[in-house]
Amino acid sequence: MIQAQNLTKRFGEIRALDGVSFHVEKGEIVGLLGPNGAGKSTAMKILTCFMSPSAGTATVAGHEIFDAPLAVKRQVGYLPENPPLYPELTVDEYLEYAGRLKGLGGMALRTAKGAVQERCGLAAMGRRRIGNLSKGYRQRVGLAQALIHNPPVLILDEPTVGLDPAQILEIRTLIQELAADHTVVLSTHILPEVTATCQRIVIINDGRIVAVDTYQNLSEQMDSSRQVRLRVARPDPQLAARLLALDGVLAVYTEADGGYRVESGRERDLREEVARVAVESGAGLLELAGVAVSLEEVFLRLTTVEREAAA
Repeated sequence: MIQAQNLTKRFGEIRALDGVSFHVEKGEIVGLLGPNGAGKSTAMKILTCFMSPSAGTATVAGHEIFDAPLAVKRQVGYLPENPPLYPELTVDEYLEYAGRLKGLGGMALRTAKGAVQERCGLAAMGRRRIGNLSKGYRQRVGLAQALIHNPPVLILDEPTVGLDPAQILEIRTLIQELAADHTVVLSTHILPEVTATCQRIVIINDGRIVAVDTYQNLSEQMDSSRQVRLRVARPDPQLAARLLALDGVLAVYTEADGGYRVESGRERDLREEVARVAVESGAGLLELAGVAVSLEEVFLRLTTVEREAAA
C-alpha cells in the first residue's frame, strides 16, 4: 500500500531525512517511532505530497508522489500534529467544508458526514463550535476530516499528543478499529503508544532508519539472555539461593515487591524448573512470566549503536 524508497530531505546543510526506505502492507498499523526532530513529520509530509523530497520517491496506493500527487491525496486521509480546524465553525459546518474540499457533495456528502461523526463519536456534537470542544473532541474532529472521503490510507501525526489518559485510550481504540478498513501510519515519540497500537515499528533517529520490525522481534533480537519473573506469597532468602543453584542460571535479582527475576542464557528456558523449585520450597507461587526487553531499552540500544557508528 505504501512504498518509500531512499527518501532524503535537505534543509540547507541539515538532512531531515537521509535515505529512508520502508513499506506498509494493506491493513497494517505501522508506527514511526523516534524522538522529536527525528524526521517523522517530514516523512509524513512527503507521503501526503505536502512536501517534495530532495531525493528518492514513494508510492502510495499505487500512485507515485511525483507523477500523480493529486491521485495520492485522494487516497490519503491526513491528520497533522496540529489538526487544521476552524474554531469558529460548528462540527457540522467544518465537516461539510472538509468534504467539499475532497470532492463530495449532495447526498454523498451528507451520508459521509453522518458516517464519520458516528464512527468518531461526534454524533451529538454537530452543532457545537469547535473552539468550545475539549482537546480530545477536537482530535476526533481532526480524525473525522481525514476519514470523510473514506480513503484507503490514513497518515496520523502524533494523534494522541496532549490528551489525557482516558482520551488517549479512546483514540487508540478508534485507530485500532479503523485498521479493519484502512492502512494506518502513525508517528509518535511516546513509546507505549507503539506497543499498544502498532503491528510493526519503523524506528527513525537523526533522519535515518535504525530498525524496522515488530516489537516482539526487536525485543528478542536485542535480548542476549532470558529473564523469568517470579512472585511468591512468602519470599525467602533460601529460595533465591536454590534458584541460583539451578543449572544455567546466571543471576537472581530480588525486587522491591518481594518478587524475583531469574536470568539465564538465551538458549535456556528455565520456567518449568523455576516453577518446580518455587512449589517445592513452599513459598506459595503466585506468578511466573517471561520478561521481555522493553521498547524503551530497544530504542535506547539501537539509537546508541547508531550514534556510535556515526561518530
